[in-house]
Amino acid sequence: MTQTLEFISVPPETEQAPLGLIVTLHGWGANADDVASLLPFFDLPEYHFVFPNAPYPYPYAPIGRAWYDLRSENMYEGLPESRQILTDWLLSLEGVTGVPLSRTVLSGFSQGAAMTLDVGLNLPLAGLVAMSGYLHPDAGKVAKNSFPPTLITHGTQDQVVPLLAAVKARETLESIGVEVQYQEFNMGHEIGQQMLDLLRNFVVNAIA
Repeated sequence: MTQTLEFISVPPETEQAPLGLIVTLHGWGANADDVASLLPFFDLPEYHFVFPNAPYPYPYAPIGRAWYDLRSENMYEGLPESRQILTDWLLSLEGVTGVPLSRTVLSGFSQGAAMTLDVGLNLPLAGLVAMSGYLHPDAGKVAKNSFPPTLITHGTQDQVVPLLAAVKARETLESIGVEVQYQEFNMGHEIGQQMLDLLRNFVVNAIA
């Protein structure tokens, strides 16, 4: 397995230096192209976007990727390695994009949201966005006292990751001192335009 991540990089549409960097992590079985297809709906033309592929193959489809195994017999297998690879890769991004972590927002959907909360709380990022996600079992045991502001969004009709997972994530993060913005939407396990509108406002405020 490679020790770095393949990724899609989309510089800003303007000739100016990017206002900030937005990294979006896909969910289990998806890939970088999947989340990159949402780019027009983010409506943030002055920002640089990066969409990485998770390091592991997805067991059920050749083009899918996984941050770690979610099958019951191998639950969370590969997570420690993925955590380290993602952390190292994020730390290398300033060298690639010219944007420091302090102007970078890490976001993710589903399994990508869980990775966002896991890795992002330990880095000096501008903000974290978790869409339809959850916390890993040992999350919240963080040996520091300042954290990036965090946006958690979730669909009330989510049949894949129960709404309770988002509520628990909010409560856990707030208990360790994270500033959490929390929003539920009447939708399933998906990224809707309302979520992206909220993400846009969060990004602009976090990086401003």
